[in-house]
Order: sequence, then structure tokens, then C-alpha cells
Amino acid sequence: MYFQLRLCGLVAALLISIVQAIPTITTKGSKFFTSDGDQFFIKGVAYQLSEADPLVDGSQCRMDANLMKTLGANTIRVYHVGPGDHTECMSAFSDAGIYLFIDLDTFNTMILQDDAYWNQTQEHAFETVMDEFHQFDNTAGLFIGNEVIQDGNHSEAAVYVKAATRDLKNYRNSKGYRQIPVGYSHADISSLRPNLQNYLTCGTDSIDSVDFFGLNAYEWCGTNSYKGSGYSGLTAQVMDYPVPIFFSETGCNKPEPRTFQDQVAIFGPQMDPYWSGAIIYEWIEEANNFGLITYGDDTNALQSPAATIQVIRSGSPTPMTPDFSVLKSVWAQVSPSSVASSAYSPSLTAPPCPGFTPNIWEVNGDVSLPSVGATLDSSAQSSINAGTAAAPSATGSATPSSGKKGAASGGKEIAGVCIGLGAVMLGFVVYL
Repeated sequence: MYFQLRLCGLVAALLISIVQAIPTITTKGSKFFTSDGDQFFIKGVAYQLSEADPLVDGSQCRMDANLMKTLGANTIRVYHVGPGDHTECMSAFSDAGIYLFIDLDTFNTMILQDDAYWNQTQEHAFETVMDEFHQFDNTAGLFIGNEVIQDGNHSEAAVYVKAATRDLKNYRNSKGYRQIPVGYSHADISSLRPNLQNYLTCGTDSIDSVDFFGLNAYEWCGTNSYKGSGYSGLTAQVMDYPVPIFFSETGCNKPEPRTFQDQVAIFGPQMDPYWSGAIIYEWIEEANNFGLITYGDDTNALQSPAATIQVIRSGSPTPMTPDFSVLKSVWAQVSPSSVASSAYSPSLTAPPCPGFTPNIWEVNGDVSLPSVGATLDSSAQSSINAGTAAAPSATGSATPSSGKKGAASGGKEIAGVCIGLGAVMLGFVVYL
């Protein structure tokens, strides 16, 4: 009896969630759109309270989500998640109108530039995260990797990033999941950026390409300008980019206090035709002084790095002065120009794949992508440099080298009442 009553409650909760569902996010050309057809601009915050999964404490998520809503945020980025029930947290953020971009990897499964490979262990771990988060309408996108490649001498690792993209998108499609965008987040390295962003979207098969590109950039510091900050140069390189691009981290904190004037530019007429918003680094105040809030009356967050482990990482969030209020004010003032999906007919095409340039970009064109179980050995590297197939070399299910990023991925009568309740509520959904 108890379990059947629980089942009845679950049916009701499920259908209530349908009534309250948030519009999903998809991509079209170089823009994000909601399932209602409205263009979506990201006003986000990086949200990783510790190395542990931040999306398993429902009450904490709800406190944070409610304050984020007053800030004007509509998105958070979460860098790593693990196994567990994420329903309460995802619901809390959904209720606040907040979407999530979630990294698929952990420090134990990430693709490495120094020892690049793509194997079954990594693939399964990425799939497990997708299995969990595809069910939530406010999952806006999934990152295949974050700052994997740091210099041109290791650019061959991009081939493995692209192989992972292909396999996760194929997995998404084979499972019949909605078209959750799969993308990549890159460090702002000027010598590497144009080639990498073009490589990840080049080629003849869109299944191999990222659905969006994120840039971690801290160029605009203090009092600056669109041209002086370098943002004009960044924009010049993405005017014909075929997928959405946004700042997946930003918010330079030197000099203090932060003015967030870059947000005026990002959401203004010189950039909003090409960029889809920004994610501010970061929510919690730590020794790096990027935080927007502390928890309780925490003072350790303001100390030297030696005190970092003592930072309070849960509780009632307290806005940092003046950063929180300044960002809130700036976001409230910006109003990017948008277009309805029905009125947008992009004619953008994939860029050409960049050729080999020693020490700058060492992937020679649209090379064949490796299969699962391949590693970047000398044979594969030669093939990539020469512009031929990346020769696979089986590594089985070996686990990548460990880093520091925590771990990922009367009964018939009552049953009849549940079915009846479901039918009534489903009718109510249709009526709405």
C-alpha cells in the first residue's frame, strides 16, 4: 500500500512538472533559441562550490537559485558532477528560470593534451552524465571539454576532442534524447583560438562538429573600451561563425572593484549579433577574489590561499559588496537585440579546416577522426600532421591519468486511482 501511494504521488509530481516545464534550449545557426522560438542570451554564473558535485543538495540549490534570480542570472555553469539524484537541484534552478551548462568530464576522465586518447572508460563516463541530465528541460548544453589544449604544439589533441563530440552526439541521437547542444570551452590563447574554433566546426559532417563554442576570456579589465580590451578583435574572428559562441568564463578582477562594463559591450549592438552572452566567474568567494557571494558570515574566504580549505561552502548566501550589486545593476540595464527563430534563416557555412603550421596549429586539414580506443602515439601524430587518417592504437578501457577534479557521473485499486489522476492531470495539461 505504501509503495503504491508513493507511486501515485510520483505520477502526480511528474505531471505537475509537465505543467511547469521550462522551455528547452536548442541551436539554430549562430544563435540559441528557446522552444518557444525566442532568442536566448546567457547571463550566467560559474557554480562549483567545491570539488564535490554541487547539484545534490536541494535546499542549498534553492537558496542559491533564489538569490541568482534576484541577480538577473538565467544560467549557471557546473564544471563536474557525480552520481546521485539531481532532481531537486534541477527543479530549484528551473523554478528560478535558470538553465545549466554542464561539463561531461572530470579530472579522471578529461581528454589530456600531453597524453591524448579517447577510450571506452571516458566514453561511458560522458554518456552517464548525458543519461542523467537529458531528462531535465533546463539542461541547456554539455561541454565535451574545458581548456584541453594550451598551445599549438599540442593541437593534435583537438582531433580527440572532435572524436568525443562525434560519439556523444551519435549516442544522444541513438537514445532518442532531445537535441541537447554539445560544445567545447577554450582558454583565450590568441595564437591558438582562431584555428581551434574553426577546426571544431569544419568539415562536411555536422555530427563531428561542436554545437556551440565557449571562450574563457578575461581581457576586459577595469575601465576599458570595445577596441582597447581586444573585444573588437575577438568579434572580427566570429562574425561568420556557424554555431553559437559565448564567453564561458569572464569577469577580470584587476583592478578592484569589478565594474562588469564588458557586459554592456557583450549585450550591445557591436557584439550581440554574434555573441550569445557570458558566464561570470564565479559564484562563491574564494582566495582568488572572483566571488559574488559568501556563505553566512564567512571571513576565511577573504584570506590568503592557505585558508582556502576553511572557506564555508554552504548555507545562506550573502552578496559580496559591491560586486553583486554592480553586476545586478549592469545586467538590468542591458537589452540585447534579438530575433525570433521563425524570422531567422541563417546562411552560414562551416569554415575551412585550418592547415598545418609548425608550432601554431599541427592538425593538417579535415583528418579522419580516431575511433574509440585510440591514442595519440607517434603514428597517429604523423598522420594528423600529414593530413591523413589518425591511425588508431587500442588502449582498451584504460583510465586517464588522475588529476585534481573530483569524481564525475488492495494494489489494483490504488493503481487505478493513479491512472485516473494521471488522466485528469493530463487533460488539464492539454487544456492549458
